[in-house]
Amino acid sequence: MSSFPVPLLTIGLLLVSNVFMTFAWYGHLNYKSAPLLTVIVVSWGIAFFEYVLMVPANRIGHGHFSAAELKTIQEVITLSVFAVFSVLYLKEPLTWNHFVGFAFIACGAFFIFHKWA
Repeated sequence: MSSFPVPLLTIGLLLVSNVFMTFAWYGHLNYKSAPLLTVIVVSWGIAFFEYVLMVPANRIGHGHFSAAELKTIQEVITLSVFAVFSVLYLKEPLTWNHFVGFAFIACGAFFIFHKWA
């Protein structure tokens, strides 16, 4: 299949997928004058590429990662991509409470990935 290690390929596909997802879901917020139907159609078009990358990422990664681990990776990537998107594209600052919330999510990821004896 690929010479890339499964974790690297999976995480890479999930990362790019989430960039598309974030633009599909939130990119239109800078274009509030655009008609809602237009925004929906454009968002669905962008989301198509999310699925083109997300589905193979999960298929490739499953087996190396459990479904719960895949979902956790996806959520951590989603928050990371969204944080950058929010600051750079939407020009909305991240505040201390966002970082506290992200830290709690990171704690949750720790418990998902930690192998308990």
